[in-house]
Amino acid sequence: MIRDAKQSDPRLLFGKKLAQLRKARGWSQEKLALESGLARSYLGGIERGRRNIALLNIFRLAETLKVPASALMDFEDLS
Repeated sequence: MIRDAKQSDPRLLFGKKLAQLRKARGWSQEKLALESGLARSYLGGIERGRRNIALLNIFRLAETLKVPASALMDFEDLS
């Protein structure tokens, strides 16, 4: 049961999706940080599911990655 709770934690899912989209662009965390104006350590925390990201930062990352904000929350294709 605890394993299922971890796998459905929206912070973990969001982090996986962010990493997937970032890597699809061929960007490092550092590149995404520079382009978005967010700290690299903050992005690392998001991708590890340790940060509860603010809505404004979700939109900032979506704009930087040139995807709709909803794409960051489409968890269907995560493995």
